[in-house]
Amino acid sequence: NLTPDEARIYITNHNEAASYSSYTTFRITDSVAVIHNNQLQERVRTAYDAQLIEALAARMQQNGYTRVQAGVTPDIGINISRVYNDYSGVISYPDYWGGYGGYWDPYAWGYPDYGYYFPGIVGTYTVTDGAVSIDMFDVKNAGTNNQLAFLWSGLIRGNGTFIQANIDKHVQALFEQSPYLTRN
Repeated sequence: NLTPDEARIYITNHNEAASYSSYTTFRITDSVAVIHNNQLQERVRTAYDAQLIEALAARMQQNGYTRVQAGVTPDIGINISRVYNDYSGVISYPDYWGGYGGYWDPYAWGYPDYGYYFPGIVGTYTVTDGAVSIDMFDVKNAGTNNQLAFLWSGLIRGNGTFIQANIDKHVQALFEQSPYLTRN
């Protein structure tokens, strides 16, 4: 009997070797990657996405980082993705008698000990699960091979993940789990 707020899951992970206070600037992508069953579908900017980008930027600025716009190389690059996965299955319902041989009425059609035949029923289902993934990368130390080192990731999953009214709660929960993510 969890409330929707209690049912949401927030997971963070970080590079323990990183010195987060040594980074000063950040840039967030202006659109969100939509990934469905491990395939990039598109990059979009819905009202939900725009609000999440701005809430994340505001929290980073509150924690002492400076936001830079396109054309300026940031210390930290931030990417946001909406991840959807479909899960399918089959449900089998046994026949009417549940596999117990049935019932025979001598005054009705059928043969003794065979009963009436009611075939089992098979049903299929598909469930789509969604989450929001936020990833931070070290752009400052990318080097000549342009390999970006992982700095931090956050995952939001559960009931109410894609409701705009919950975005501030999402960002707050992720940063409460990550007190090291600050310059202050």
